[in-house]
Amino acid sequence: MDRGIVNFATTSDGTNYQGHRLCRYRRWQARKRAELQKKNTRSATRRLARRAQKEKRHATQVNHRISKEIVSVAQRTGRGIAVEQLGGIRERVRLRRDQRGTLSSWPFHQLGQHLAYKARKAGVPFLEVDAAYTSRRCPRCGHTERANRPTRDHFCCRRCGLAGPADVVAGVNVRQRARSAWVFVTAPAPTP
Repeated sequence: MDRGIVNFATTSDGTNYQGHRLCRYRRWQARKRAELQKKNTRSATRRLARRAQKEKRHATQVNHRISKEIVSVAQRTGRGIAVEQLGGIRERVRLRRDQRGTLSSWPFHQLGQHLAYKARKAGVPFLEVDAAYTSRRCPRCGHTERANRPTRDHFCCRRCGLAGPADVVAGVNVRQRARSAWVFVTAPAPTP
């Protein structure tokens, strides 16, 4: 499963869990927050705190819904769940000022936590794999190049010509890495 800002989760089957409704809700909340901050009264401050909690609960509910659906599909089909390790993004990426709020409110960590505990509860295998170049690598020939992903939404391999949605291709790459890593996780310990 590939995690992103626009599409919160994209499975290797091509199922997309979009985040545009949550982003629109957060933009609306930001406008309301700005109006209340201009008033600068005690009641406005209290209302700001309530609005912040309401927005947080709404994002948590969206993550619960997405993770519940992913785990139920994995349980029904008898497969596991593999996600990218996305730690340290804030330290690695330098963004423009208008993009900082979007990255800071990206709920990828909470979605990963929900997936992990729900998968454990349902008995579904859960694995985190390295996220390096998953959206630039071709799953068919293995060619990795920045030009393979000319736009955010589209993937086209420069060597073999494989084309498709970039998030789905990244999900397939995560699945392949998880399959190879799963062999090492479940292998019996060698006897001396």
